[in-house]
Amino acid sequence: MTDTPLTVAGRTFTSRLIIGTGKYASYAQNAEAARAAGAEMVTVALRRVNLSNPDEDRLQDHVSPSEFTYLPNTAGCFTADEAVRTLRLAREAGGWDLVKLEVLSDQKTLYPDMEETLKAAKDLISDGFEVMVYCSDDPVYARKLEDIGCAAIMPLGSLIGSGLGIQNPLNIRLIVEQSRVPVIVDAGVGTASDAAQAMELGCDGVLMNTAIAEAKDPIRMATAMKHAVIAGREAYLAGRMGRKRYADPSSPLAGLI
Repeated sequence: MTDTPLTVAGRTFTSRLIIGTGKYASYAQNAEAARAAGAEMVTVALRRVNLSNPDEDRLQDHVSPSEFTYLPNTAGCFTADEAVRTLRLAREAGGWDLVKLEVLSDQKTLYPDMEETLKAAKDLISDGFEVMVYCSDDPVYARKLEDIGCAAIMPLGSLIGSGLGIQNPLNIRLIVEQSRVPVIVDAGVGTASDAAQAMELGCDGVLMNTAIAEAKDPIRMATAMKHAVIAGREAYLAGRMGRKRYADPSSPLAGLI
């Protein structure tokens, strides 16, 4: 298989790893981790990250918009109206039209409310936004989101911040097989093997935050995640061997002395 770059809404990226901008000890550490990860895109939780108060440390003073593509997201929004309003304000403030939509159902699980997500996505797309959408690992809803014009489908691997890894690889694979837009696993990655698994399933990228930010050594973990994404992609393109019920010797048994 011949590889092609990750392209989202006409924007091309060489890195398939997207990282967040929350939970780090400082914005400076966040910037160091982003560079170690080789990331070109960072998500920005508009309700939690300081972008405008000059009296406090600001994200853009360390993670420069000239170095990284900002992906504003609607973390903390629990209704479609909240999410749409948040992103419209973001566009007025920063001119962003490539955005990450997430509409959550409850505080305990942070699981996406798919009915509200679909509603918000329709409103944003009709308003000219390019929407990358966080969603459940449901192939039916994933298809509906693609059909209305979402630029990327972002199914969860497991609950946000849980570190449980990919709990339903079958559904992720079904979403990959049916999608014509990039599929990016979003949420639940805990360590490098989780990122590699996502890529081995054929996903176009992985988004993570807590797995790096809450590692004992975030910078080293960011480096590990970079290599995991590359290795997983290469393994997918190479095509793994088939699974067999019995042993198959590496050396032929015929003609032995």
